[in-house]
Amino acid sequence: MDSLLQRKPTHETLRIGVLLAVTGGFLDAYTYLSRGGVFANAQTGNIVLLCLSAAQGEWLRMLYYCIPILAFFLGVLATEALKHHSSRSRFARWEHMVILMELLLLLIIGFLPASVPNAIVNVTVSFICSIQVNSFRKIHDISYASTMCTGNLRSAAENCFLFAANRDIAAGKRFGRYALIILAFCCGAVIGALLTGWLGGKAVWFCCLVLAVVWGMLLLRP
Repeated sequence: MDSLLQRKPTHETLRIGVLLAVTGGFLDAYTYLSRGGVFANAQTGNIVLLCLSAAQGEWLRMLYYCIPILAFFLGVLATEALKHHSSRSRFARWEHMVILMELLLLLIIGFLPASVPNAIVNVTVSFICSIQVNSFRKIHDISYASTMCTGNLRSAAENCFLFAANRDIAAGKRFGRYALIILAFCCGAVIGALLTGWLGGKAVWFCCLVLAVVWGMLLLRP
């Protein structure tokens, strides 16, 4: 088992997935509680709120929810361009560049005063979540999302059934990985709620610490 794990790229290991899921949960709680009730990660929620605003004729509110959705879209475009053009050498891999970009942007956000418009912070965080979820997609033999739970929950339930019904050991292992990612996301959200209530905007520096650990792990063993 250990030898199998050693052959996996570090960015596809469970420990990286867990740390990124903690960050994803944290940022959703952070923007919702401190920056105007917007979900930085779950664009489905923002799309529903956008449609509700449109149905009620609240056009300015509708545009407000367009902002994180557009930022998320642009983040996907940016990561695809980065993957296409970057070198695959050890210190210039696009995975390293993505984590470093996230870290630096969140560091800057922590210095912004509460008077800075929420839209600016929400655009930046949505962009960050987008490049993260589009850059880190796999753990061993499973596809996952580190910034949202719906797909992970569906896959966890599917593999749980396969394990229970067919005694499929591989499905049981996949279920365990999905369950751990979901738990990490929930822990991140709880930590985000607690630290945001305590530290306000500077709470986002917790994510910088987590991402610094991830970046170091990627550098040590790509």
